[in-house]
Amino acid sequence: MVQVLGQGRLVYGMQLPVQSQSSLFAESWEADAGARELAEIARTADRSGFAYIASCDHVAIPRRLARAMGTTWYDPVATLSFLAGVTERVRLLSHVAIVGLRHPLVTAKQYATLDHLSGGRLILGVGAGHVEEEFDALGADFAGRGGVLNESIDALKAALGQDEYPEHHGERYQFSGLGQRPRPAQERVPIWVGGSSPAAVRRAATRADGWLPQGDPRTKLPAKIAKLKELRAEAGIEAPITIGTIVEPLYLGEPDWEVGRWTLSGKPEAIAASLREFKAMGVHQIQIRFRSRSVDELTDQMAAFGAEVAPHLND
Repeated sequence: MVQVLGQGRLVYGMQLPVQSQSSLFAESWEADAGARELAEIARTADRSGFAYIASCDHVAIPRRLARAMGTTWYDPVATLSFLAGVTERVRLLSHVAIVGLRHPLVTAKQYATLDHLSGGRLILGVGAGHVEEEFDALGADFAGRGGVLNESIDALKAALGQDEYPEHHGERYQFSGLGQRPRPAQERVPIWVGGSSPAAVRRAATRADGWLPQGDPRTKLPAKIAKLKELRAEAGIEAPITIGTIVEPLYLGEPDWEVGRWTLSGKPEAIAASLREFKAMGVHQIQIRFRSRSVDELTDQMAAFGAEVAPHLND
């Protein structure tokens, strides 16, 4: 059985900066950053009690979306593998892998190797994707991506288990008698589903070990969680599920620069009290992001969060 992350405690992780640089969320300093900064951030997360660090997935961005999304999207397997080598404890999350762009056996080979080499630290976050040109360029099915994702999850459950010769017989993918080693270090790699649409909530409830909502405001999250639990119960699934959320941007202390109207700032105790509201809703893990003007400011914020906010998340 895959356990709920945190086992009853509210835990925290973060999407890595630098590796994805959409104009919607990237800070200006990230444009000139690279491996050194990523390693420093990952080590800080490892020291500061972060449950995971996460990396996104896009293969290629069309010109029509480049202004908003940018074209800097590091490969998640390469990025997380690099960071596995400079950390010891923090888990490695793909948030999210667009698994419909690749055959499940290719995805399984990449991520099983990552889990094996990292000593069992992988969490495979998956999503449907939204860039049609990306699918078209790779010969993938954009119109049917929801069904592809559903079957891919089923295939990956088989391919990321402990059977050296996994089997799957589905509508789109069939494989048996094909051995893949190394096997994951974990008995079974946890699979989390990203997305907040009704289809994504149903997919998470009926197929996944975790749910990664995308941008749901606090006011709407309790109803979504209730629906998720309802669908899971209807499907007769008793195994626990890790429920997550992405919180508002954070800045510890009183900023002397413009951090944005939605940013939570102030004393650590006040920030912790605000974040505890998510635990009361039934959330198990929060994904946090800090406003920052440099990598040093970011790592200072991360370290302060681990030392001054995290101890109060479960008061």
